[in-house]
Amino acid sequence: MALTEAGLRVRLFEKRPHLGGRATSYWLPDGSHVDNCQHVTMGCCTNLADFYSRVGASHKIRFYNRLFFLDRDGRRGVIESSVLPAPFHLAHSFFFFPSLDWADKRGIARTMFRIVRTAGWPPEAENVSMLDWLRRQGQTQQAIDRFWRVVLVSALDEELDRTDARYGVEVFWKAFLANKKGFEIGIPAVPLAELYDGCQRSIVARGGEVRTRANVCEIQVSDGRVGAVALADGSSESADFYLLAVPRDVISDVLPENVIESSELFRGLRNLRVSPITGVHFWLDRPVMTDPFVTLLDRTVQWVFNKTRLYGADSMADGGAGMSGGQYLQLVISASYDLVPLSRQEITTLCWRELLEAFPSARDAQLVKATVVKETAATFSPAPGCDRWRPGPSTGMENLFLAGDWTATGWPATMESAVRSGYLAAEEIAGRAGERRPFLQPDLPVQGLARRWMWA
Repeated sequence: MALTEAGLRVRLFEKRPHLGGRATSYWLPDGSHVDNCQHVTMGCCTNLADFYSRVGASHKIRFYNRLFFLDRDGRRGVIESSVLPAPFHLAHSFFFFPSLDWADKRGIARTMFRIVRTAGWPPEAENVSMLDWLRRQGQTQQAIDRFWRVVLVSALDEELDRTDARYGVEVFWKAFLANKKGFEIGIPAVPLAELYDGCQRSIVARGGEVRTRANVCEIQVSDGRVGAVALADGSSESADFYLLAVPRDVISDVLPENVIESSELFRGLRNLRVSPITGVHFWLDRPVMTDPFVTLLDRTVQWVFNKTRLYGADSMADGGAGMSGGQYLQLVISASYDLVPLSRQEITTLCWRELLEAFPSARDAQLVKATVVKETAATFSPAPGCDRWRPGPSTGMENLFLAGDWTATGWPATMESAVRSGYLAAEEIAGRAGERRPFLQPDLPVQGLARRWMWA
């Protein structure tokens, strides 16, 4: 999108039948439309917001400034903003949060103040895991389990002992402390694939081309330059510049082996590990929850999204299954290592049991249909030291560039990181083509007392 607006003619080859990569949706054989996993944005995701604006999808995102939590004892907590300035805008609801005791809250508040004072960059967070850093900050085990882990495993798709503390600290700085809007959650009010409707139209309208079901099987390299790409249908295509926007493990499948082995950049990608996400879709014969979403504490299931309410009272409210009066829920488990070896029936049984425990009204409901989507390599793992293996958009070849959430964007594996990578690559390519211009958007500004106190 950015390159077309810079005046370059773009040809996009997409292997799948739809755009969106891992953040898309598709039709089941029975006509149900499901997201491969529930993706959300936040107020701090400034580049993703810019992308949605470019493609005309901003109105398809609904933002919520209240976060709902439910613990194993049935206690319901709400985190919401108040009239207080950042970083205290969430303090009132946090003060009354029922699932933490005073020792937990004192320790959390002390650590939050540390994050603010260092502008999200405490030097002691260098080269340690988030779990180690939290323990060094004197966090209680309950605070780790019911607060830090709840937020960060969902945000980073990794367990705390496998997460670089830098990423964990930045989540709280950018999303919860620096700006009052940063924590707000934006959830698509349509199936994910509909967010990209404007992409193809805009590219084609500017003289470009979008081809789906077009599998590039080989990138042909000669004398340090890409000369063409070969497609699975036997055809080949050439261009002035080539942008490879694929999962990092696919690169070794399409680039010649001698190029991979001779490049420290490409060899280094083998050091990036992956993390799984599991999405479970339930269609019930009656409503069992009223909130748009809820975070479950002390359970395998981390989030439950009320898709019927999120989509609104239209034909998509039942996922296309024709269930009048029913409810469509999507459950999400990030860093779902324990679920990877389980069968889909075992996962369905486990999640249904936890849903019954969390929502007593579900005991009178019938599970009409269920489906499980396991993404075993959903994201790269933000392990301590992983940044050294994340490349920028340039590859060392003068006309081949990289994009993907796993590249060096400064963010973990999120849609925000994916858009940032695309904008960074577009800046490089446009500059080489003589159309240099900025695309990357700045972070939200630091507000209120957070701005006054950082580095004080």
